[in-house]
Amino acid sequence: MTQELFTINNLWMMVATILVFIMHLGFASLEAGLTRAKNTVNILFKNTLIPAIGLLSYAFVGFNLMYPGGDFAGGFMGFAGFGLALPEGWDSSNYNAGYTFYTDFIFQAMFAATAATIVSGAVAERMKLGPFIFFSILYVGLCYPIVGMWKWGGGFLQTMATPFYDFAGSTIVHSVGGWAALAGAFLLGPRLGKYTPTGMKAIPGHNIPMATIGVFLLWFGWFGFNGGSVLTADPGTVSLVFVTTAIAGAAGAFGALIASYMKFKTYDITMVLNGILAGLVGITAGADQMGVGESAIIGFIGGTLVVFAVVFFDRIKIDDPVGAISVHLIGGIWGTLAVGLFGNLAGFQQIISQLIGIGIVGAFCFGSSWLIFFALKKTVGIRVDEREELEGLDINEHSMQAYPDFASKD
Repeated sequence: MTQELFTINNLWMMVATILVFIMHLGFASLEAGLTRAKNTVNILFKNTLIPAIGLLSYAFVGFNLMYPGGDFAGGFMGFAGFGLALPEGWDSSNYNAGYTFYTDFIFQAMFAATAATIVSGAVAERMKLGPFIFFSILYVGLCYPIVGMWKWGGGFLQTMATPFYDFAGSTIVHSVGGWAALAGAFLLGPRLGKYTPTGMKAIPGHNIPMATIGVFLLWFGWFGFNGGSVLTADPGTVSLVFVTTAIAGAAGAFGALIASYMKFKTYDITMVLNGILAGLVGITAGADQMGVGESAIIGFIGGTLVVFAVVFFDRIKIDDPVGAISVHLIGGIWGTLAVGLFGNLAGFQQIISQLIGIGIVGAFCFGSSWLIFFALKKTVGIRVDEREELEGLDINEHSMQAYPDFASKD
C-alpha cells in the first residue's frame, strides 16, 4: 500500500470517528426532547458524562479486553493488560495496513459509550444519578468489550464454522445497550402515574423540535458509524454502505408512519423519529452485504416493528420514556437476523449462526446488567424517592433547572 493510500484510509477513519462522536449530541437531544422539562439537566448531564466514561474506561481497560491479541479462555475472554500501549515491536504507522494504532483506538472508543447512552433513555426520569454512573462504568468498561471480543476481537462468534456476522453492531453495540435498558427499566419500575387502574397515561416529551434535531444528528452520524466500519476508504464499499444506510433510515420512517397511522389513526412524529432509528439499527449488521431493495425492506420492517414494540412494552408495563428498548433491542435483533435472510450471506446456516449470536449475547448482557442493577438496588438503591420524582431530577440531583423562568412541574 502506498503512503498516499494509507493516509487517505487513515483520514477517512478519523472523519468517521468525528461523525460517531457527534451521535452523542444526537442521543442527548433526542432523550432530552422526549422527556419532561423538569428532567432536562439530568438527561444532558448523563449524556455529557457517558462519552467521558467510555473514553477513559476503554483506554485503560476496554480496548485490551476487546482486542486481547490472542486465544484466551477458548475465545470467550482475554486481556492484554491495563493502559493503552502499542504492541511490542510495533509503531503507530505499521500497526495496520489501513490505519494507525491510535486511529483504531479512538474509532472503537466512540462506539463504547453508546451502550450506556441507550440505557440512559430507558431509565430516564426516575433513576438516581450515582448508581447510573457506577453501572455505566462497569457495563462500558467490562461487559461491552467482552462481547465485542467475541466477534470483532477474534473470539468464538467469529471462529464458528459459519461465523456470526455483525458488520457495525446491530447486536454488538445496539442490542448490548438494549438488553441492559430492558433490565434497568424492569427493575426500576414505571414512572409515577404512567400506568393507572383505568389504563396507560401518556407522558409526552417537552421539546419535539429538540428530539427531531437529535434524530437528524444521529442519522448524520450513522454515515460514520457504518461507513467507518468498512475500516478503509475503499470507494465502492463505503459508497454502498452510505446508500444502504440512508435507504434503511428512510424506509424505517415510512414503516413507522404506516404502522402508527393504522394503529392510532394519527400522524405521530415520535413514532416516525423512532422508525428512522429502528431502520438504521436494522441495517447496521449487514450494511455492506445488502442492495437498495433489501435495505428498504429491512428498514421498513424495522420501522414497523418499533411501533408494535412500543405498544407491547407499554402493555406489559415496561416504562421506556424514549422507546430505546424498542429501537435498539428489537431493531438490533431484527437487523442481526436479517443478515441471514437477505443479501450476500443469506442462507439457513447463516440464520442459525445469527440466532446463536443473538441468544448468547442476550443472555450475557441481560444477565450481567440485571446483576449490576439488582446489586445496586439492594445496597444503595437505584430509584429516587417519590417527592424527588414529582419535583424533577433537575432541582433535586443538580440544584438547577434547564428552563428556570418557565419550567413546569408536570
